[in-house]
Amino acid sequence: MSNRLTVAKTYKLYIGGKFPRSESGRAYAVKNAKGENICQLSRASRKDFREAVVSCRKAIPGWASRAAFNRSQILYRIAEMLESRKEQFIYELQQTGSSKAEANKEVEYSIDRLVYYAGWADKYTQVFGSVNPVATSHFNFSMPEPMGIIAAMASEKYPLLGLISVIAPIITGGNSCVVLASSINPFISISFAEVLNSSDVPGGVVNILTGYRDE
Repeated sequence: MSNRLTVAKTYKLYIGGKFPRSESGRAYAVKNAKGENICQLSRASRKDFREAVVSCRKAIPGWASRAAFNRSQILYRIAEMLESRKEQFIYELQQTGSSKAEANKEVEYSIDRLVYYAGWADKYTQVFGSVNPVATSHFNFSMPEPMGIIAAMASEKYPLLGLISVIAPIITGGNSCVVLASSINPFISISFAEVLNSSDVPGGVVNILTGYRDE
């Protein structure tokens, strides 16, 4: 039996392209399916949420003005990075009760969903835009535009797929977001933030918080 001390990871928040601790200094333990502590997570506060919104606002002009094809490239890069860390995410999903087959399927669906939205990024304006008939010699166009800052909550049932399913369409449209991670398996959201941080996503476009939803 090993006598060494196991060093459990403390997952921080993801705000403005950085990984700060909660301003409150609070954290909480996450247990695996056997009831064992596996890591610590920062417990975000309302002030952390405000900081995330400020980061979103700063990121919006640059992200919204990016060429649609460039946003497509970045989304595809996220899929590439997730593919390269596939085994890690399968393991993390298994920690909170998913079988290996279920975890593998969820990670593969998550990668496929990112590729799907990467393909949409430079096409949705053509599909949903239109030229409208007018009674004069002018042209009238309708086209989708970025909404701005969007707050979202990840699915409780599928921690990784649910997270990606809310983030991908938001950033595809040139918006920025603040997302509250699943409470069932929240640490996988911060692992995904590490993927975002190495995938050319500008800081502030995606902000991920962990903690209790009623706070």
